[in-house]
Amino acid sequence: MRPNQKNHRVALVIPVINEGETIAGVVGAVSRDFFDEIIVVDGGSRDDTVARACAAGARVIVEPGAGYGAACLVGARAAADCEVIAFIDGDGSDDPRDLVRVVAPILFGDRDFVIGSRTRGQREPGSMGAHQLLAGRLAGLAMRALYGVRYTDMGPLRAIRREALEKLGMREMTYGWNLEMQMRAARAKLRILELSVAHRRRAGGESKVAGSLRGTLRASWNLATTLVRVAKS
Repeated sequence: MRPNQKNHRVALVIPVINEGETIAGVVGAVSRDFFDEIIVVDGGSRDDTVARACAAGARVIVEPGAGYGAACLVGARAAADCEVIAFIDGDGSDDPRDLVRVVAPILFGDRDFVIGSRTRGQREPGSMGAHQLLAGRLAGLAMRALYGVRYTDMGPLRAIRREALEKLGMREMTYGWNLEMQMRAARAKLRILELSVAHRRRAGGESKVAGSLRGTLRASWNLATTLVRVAKS
């Protein structure tokens, strides 16, 4: 439990597209004692994602064509009265029960940004490909060289103080969103904490990134261009 004052409100943003098989389970597993808002931002699903998210009790915003980063930003802006914004994917691969541990150091402690590391936590076999682990390691090494901050992952389960997020000036509207946030947070000298979180194979549907060669290549390009752009800015 936590204080219920208006300035301690906490929102969870879940960017989705075609996650009808999983979204109800993700929303249903979120602690309603801890989160004041559960906002699902749908980028134009062709299945029943929106209906299932609404039925599970989420507030749904439909933004056709929105990329991953754009959906995250829309959700964060929609939670304008919340002090802390958390993020999780809608595919069921991350455990929503870990969200409380990720948010608590911001709400009760002195941290500004907390990221859940899948590589440090317990991973179900097959939940992460070798290319994902390698990408996280390489990005972590680059950010350590640039900013002196050690990250081990670019996982989607994370939380940030609203005031800090607004000052970062996020621009990346695709899958580079997570990387940009970590780079800008390190450069801004936010008080950062990385925690181990559990990771499992997605509960259903197909990954937009690892599910196809095209998706993997597109995400890799987004990450590479984001790294270069933010490092040079």
